[in-house]
Amino acid sequence: MEEEVLRVRMPVENEVFGVVETKLGGNKVQVRCQDGNTRICRIPGKMKSKMWIKVGDVVLIKPWPIKGEERGDVVWQYSKAQVEYLREKGILKL
Repeated sequence: MEEEVLRVRMPVENEVFGVVETKLGGNKVQVRCQDGNTRICRIPGKMKSKMWIKVGDVVLIKPWPIKGEERGDVVWQYSKAQVEYLREKGILKL
């Protein structure tokens, strides 16, 4: 049974797509972003209990104002159906 894509969150402002490369422990993950940077990102407390992030998951990252090339926050996690949709439309290039 295939999931139906009802709503796919798109990046706003300076948010970028990324793929989780490594879990670093605690609430931190290493993410390879679509803009070419590899960032250490944290999962904010309000999302930590709602998201179960694994290596290989596609996420949406919001870089920090300071050290934005190295650090960021995970703001969204995409389902497999949403990732397929983004790849079919040519939006996701990871």
